[in-house]
Amino acid sequence: QVQLVESGGGLVQAGGSLRLSCAASGLTFSQYTMGWFRQAPGKEREFVAAISRSGGNTHYTDSVKGRFFISRDNAKNTVYLQMNSLKPEDTGVYYCAGRWSPFEGVTSPYQKDYVYWGQGTQVTVSS
Repeated sequence: QVQLVESGGGLVQAGGSLRLSCAASGLTFSQYTMGWFRQAPGKEREFVAAISRSGGNTHYTDSVKGRFFISRDNAKNTVYLQMNSLKPEDTGVYYCAGRWSPFEGVTSPYQKDYVYWGQGTQVTVSS
């Protein structure tokens, strides 16, 4: 039984920071590419960031480059998303997702590649 549980969301003013965590269980975490996606009301879910199995490679959507940073701690089976300089347009439900990979160094921005998903955590950025 695979479970991904996000935490760390909340309400923050523009310019502030939040750190999201995603705790994984029921899988061999070090064999999974992990990603973060988000969905605003009325919009499709979009890719935010991804990280390879051992953390050596990361990938970000252009709108968050330089502000958001993805990392992982395989000993703790946890992936993080540090969000800085938050903007109102960052508001949405943030989802953690995992995809098994046979290779080191691989990331994916494609929602269809991810099999396991968390329940989401709400991030609201006020102006």
